[in-house]
Amino acid sequence: MRDYIKRFLIAIIMALCVSLLFLGGKHSEAAGTQDAEVINDHWIWPADGIISDTYGTRQGRHKGIDIAGRIDTPILVVEDGVVEKSYYSNTYGNVVFVKHPSHFVTVYAHLNRRNVAKGQMLKQGDVIGKMGRTGQATGTHLHFEAHQLEWRYDKKFALDPEKLLGKANVGESVQAGIASMGDSVLAASSLLRLQQNESTNSSQPLDKYMVKEGDTLSSIAQRQNTTVSAVKNLNHLTSDLIKPNQILMVP
Repeated sequence: MRDYIKRFLIAIIMALCVSLLFLGGKHSEAAGTQDAEVINDHWIWPADGIISDTYGTRQGRHKGIDIAGRIDTPILVVEDGVVEKSYYSNTYGNVVFVKHPSHFVTVYAHLNRRNVAKGQMLKQGDVIGKMGRTGQATGTHLHFEAHQLEWRYDKKFALDPEKLLGKANVGESVQAGIASMGDSVLAASSLLRLQQNESTNSSQPLDKYMVKEGDTLSSIAQRQNTTVSAVKNLNHLTSDLIKPNQILMVP
């Protein structure tokens, strides 16, 4: 009888442990899903170009978005993070995986060139490579993916990047450095413009500046010891309207 009671108690303890593990896994997965809904309204678009394909096409097999553009268009990291992988794949071509503090992993595929190595720390807007058509790509474009928690071969944790970047339909143009704001995006200068200015006027180094609450073009220009017209020209702005999270290039 004593042995029977002992076995019974052991069975109950094991069942409780399994239940706790199951609930813990479910809680982690649910937390990741919740994060996708409330986090990262400050992610920026990773490249200049035109949306050529969206999430969920090809009978649901396309787990990212495609941005078509010119060869060697700069590719920006959408948020601070650390390079998890940087290598050549037969399918992805030159590809970079970045792990973010928010527990998302972003993927940048078909690059013509990779500028970063595994373990490298990145700041939002850093150039991680150049657009290309390496791997299984039919044209020059960036294939961009976002995953909760981790990237897996079966892409179990993939989600629509537009939930974090902002909505854009096939055929619409996007600009690198734009911060999303709900379903709309904010006009900002592209890094391509930055590189063009640096190549033609190397004596004037430029920095990226993210607009904060209460900022005006006048206050930003004064802080950077420049003029409002210079900031507007540099960023192709046609009005004085700016909004929080907008990325500007400043002297």
